[in-house]
Amino acid sequence: MPTMTAAQQRAEAKVQYDAFLAACPSRQLLDRLSDKWVTLVVAALGSGPDCAGGPAPMRFSELARTLAGVSQKMLTQTLRSLERDGLVTRTVTPTVPVTVHYELTDLGLSLHALVRGIKDWAQDHMDDVVAARAAYDGA
Repeated sequence: MPTMTAAQQRAEAKVQYDAFLAACPSRQLLDRLSDKWVTLVVAALGSGPDCAGGPAPMRFSELARTLAGVSQKMLTQTLRSLERDGLVTRTVTPTVPVTVHYELTDLGLSLHALVRGIKDWAQDHMDDVVAARAAYDGA
């Protein structure tokens, strides 16, 4: 097999991760990212400023209060999947009781800008969507 240049390797990797192909593993990631709780957890973790101006780590209970309607089980599953995918870090501090903080990784922060844009778009255009639904249902 001939050796490939770096550009050829990037081109081949790009083809391997074509989400339009049925066998592409990026479809699993897209499926995870399209979950409403993943979107809201990433948006919440990326929004609170710390003293340096970046997002602050959040405790489980803070996230649960921020995300109205999420069950403890769903929040736990969502955080574990995000940690597994390298988007969130979980830091345990040995206190009584144990303190656990969640924070976006650099990879998670790169996703945050996109997720925040989608969340903001949904909030900004909800009136238009409601009107479109009413018009469609009335026709």
